[in-house]
Amino acid sequence: MKVKAAVMYELNQPLVMEELELDPPGKGEVMIKMAACAICHSDIHAMKGEHGDIKLPAIAGHEICGFVEEVGEGVIYVKKGDKVIASIIPEGCGQCYYCRMGLSSQCTTNKLALYKVGKFVNKKGQRLTQYAGAVAGFAEYATIPEVNLVKVPDDMPEDRACLLACGVISGFGAILYRAKVTANSSVAVVGCGGVGLNAIQGAKYIGAYPIIGVDVKDNKLANAKIFGATHTVNPKAEKDPIKAIFDITYGRGADYVIVAVAGIEILRMGFMMAARDGLVNIIGHGHGEKMTDWTPLDFMGGKRLTGSAMGAVKLRIDIARLIELYKAGRLKLDELVSGHYTFDKINEALVSSEKGDVIRNVIMF
Repeated sequence: MKVKAAVMYELNQPLVMEELELDPPGKGEVMIKMAACAICHSDIHAMKGEHGDIKLPAIAGHEICGFVEEVGEGVIYVKKGDKVIASIIPEGCGQCYYCRMGLSSQCTTNKLALYKVGKFVNKKGQRLTQYAGAVAGFAEYATIPEVNLVKVPDDMPEDRACLLACGVISGFGAILYRAKVTANSSVAVVGCGGVGLNAIQGAKYIGAYPIIGVDVKDNKLANAKIFGATHTVNPKAEKDPIKAIFDITYGRGADYVIVAVAGIEILRMGFMMAARDGLVNIIGHGHGEKMTDWTPLDFMGGKRLTGSAMGAVKLRIDIARLIELYKAGRLKLDELVSGHYTFDKINEALVSSEKGDVIRNVIMF
């Protein structure tokens, strides 16, 4: 099947709109007609070569909502016409050790993987790399494994639904499911972009206090307050941003620190903001970063350093719950959408997103 797609042929260059051949769905696969795809900053990092070497040509995009166009052999979860979200984190197999332990996000059968040879072939016969592994959203259609899909209600707006595929679950989920923040504990969120804002609203939902947004851009700190931050800190405006966190938290430091932006120096700063026995959860990351600034003494106070991929969500359970929260007015999605762009304007949307003045731009098909 011939489809229009936005292809990356060179790093740091505009995407090329062209016609590709898309594989039909095989066993356990589903063809999706794209309705909306939000632009995540991870897509931009990939297109700049900041998330490691990627074999070109390639196709990005991974915050997807669309409609089932065709199903392959053995598909039982969805049928033609269903509205779905596609996420890079798959549903667990239900049978491996981790699934049986209730940790489906760590499934050893259906693994989260990036930079996979995908389902698209260009006119030169080159098979494209898919930055987001099983998922490719910068195209009119995509063929995706059934295990990466979540059905959503017909009345859920597509431009809101697609946000749940990555940015929302990465931040909100990190608070609820990975860090497991408790009520009345203090939370500092370093990096108040799309993921960080969702961590902040997750902290508000759970009843944390104080909730501190940390960012070098004042407009992002203003957004942090909209999403639930009780305090904000701009490291560029503070002589000692670590002391500022301790002052806000009554001299103790933050019980939980969510680092939602890349950079070892930033991670180190976040670590030093944590209280004794505090937990630091890493979401943001860059290519080739090495943690060389830590010593065993740093951990003598009981601080814990951990990571989080896609909020450690149980895909089809937790996204359904988030949709319920949105419909009940307890989860902000409308406020995350900064702009809508038609597919042919995708390069304009990417430039706008890279400037950092928007939360999420959404491509509408």
